[in-house]
Amino acid sequence: QVQLVESGGGLVQAGGSLRLSCVASGSVVSINSMPWYLQTPGNQLELVATLIIDGNTEYADSLKGRFTISRDNAKNTVYMQMNSRKAEDTTVYYCKALIVRTGAENFWGQGTQVTVSS
Repeated sequence: QVQLVESGGGLVQAGGSLRLSCVASGSVVSINSMPWYLQTPGNQLELVATLIIDGNTEYADSLKGRFTISRDNAKNTVYMQMNSRKAEDTTVYYCKALIVRTGAENFWGQGTQVTVSS
């Protein structure tokens, strides 16, 4: 079994910062990519950033500059640093991981709520 667990969400004042974490545990051989998504007001999932196994990162053009994705391979953990929060950033953030076990499968975390107070 594989589990993804996000943490680090909570209440932050506008202009403040948060760092979200996503830890993969269980029978993980390797992780090909670990993207972060946010939930839009229409309950769609919008890609924020992706960290790929080779270390490359990709960011959504509309969100670039206010999110920084990084990882700790030894801990199977990806982080998303969020700076200069705005009230409209209030939503649930999800991580996903493309994990190799016997094959490659996508797994999702349960989400972590970020609330930005103005």
